[in-house]
Amino acid sequence: MPTVRAAERTIRLSYQRSSTLLTVLKAKGTLEQRLKPLGFAPSWHLFTSVIEPMNAGAVDLHADVADAVPIFTQSANAPLTFYAREVGAPSAEAIIVPAESSIRSVADLKGRSVGVSRGSGCHFILAAALKRAGLSFADIKPAYLQAPEGLAAFGQGSLDAWVIWDPFLAIAQAKRPVRVVADATGLSSYHRYYLANDSFVAENPLVVATVYDALVEAGRWVKAEPDAAVALLAPIWGDLPPEVVATVNRRRTYAVTPVVRAELNEQQDIADTFHEAKLIPRKLDATAVRIWQPQAERG
Repeated sequence: MPTVRAAERTIRLSYQRSSTLLTVLKAKGTLEQRLKPLGFAPSWHLFTSVIEPMNAGAVDLHADVADAVPIFTQSANAPLTFYAREVGAPSAEAIIVPAESSIRSVADLKGRSVGVSRGSGCHFILAAALKRAGLSFADIKPAYLQAPEGLAAFGQGSLDAWVIWDPFLAIAQAKRPVRVVADATGLSSYHRYYLANDSFVAENPLVVATVYDALVEAGRWVKAEPDAAVALLAPIWGDLPPEVVATVNRRRTYAVTPVVRAELNEQQDIADTFHEAKLIPRKLDATAVRIWQPQAERG
């Protein structure tokens, strides 16, 4: 009798427009090839707002997120495990204003409308920058907008300032002359974290190891083949000019490494700042998270 093959199990992956390495893997079909021998086939889900699907466990492996996002998911007791980190690039998120603006410093944001995505890494950058300048959210007019909405509002002149990350930062800089009031330097390293549902990690550690290895390789490829990376990403990101994509790729490190608990001190700083700003309801130990280590699968 002919052998009946078991149906492939779907692994659900989310990504954002800023998820460069996941976008590369999707475009190249890498995970389709790597996961098939393990009996899995990926399905891809694009989100502009990631906290809700992360809290709900809507997918198995989640979009890479800025360092602030896991503070909100931890506060919500979402069942998530850290499985990789992209080494930080603080110049890849910034507070920007139109070049002709009278705003020259963070202190000048007092009384001004400032666009920011709620729960994002930029939410922390804004909170920390305001605190350093002796201000708080009560001193500004925050406009909570998802990145695409913020891009439109900033372009139309509806915002006095905008706090944003790449590639939207690079897009805004290419569309009109802007001034960087402050980037994340001295406030945050802007590490990006990859998280997965606890149950999926526990049941499928080899799948997680396969995705981890693919992310490492994708990061190396983007840096080793910058022109090819630009050619691949530009049409996916909305037919962006190649120089915009090249700027994004220069600013990001794309260096994927294991998550080390002893290196989560910045996460604690973010958690403390958010609690002080009443953005989360309780104090957190931001280092008390579940971590998957790749070497555990390699002996």
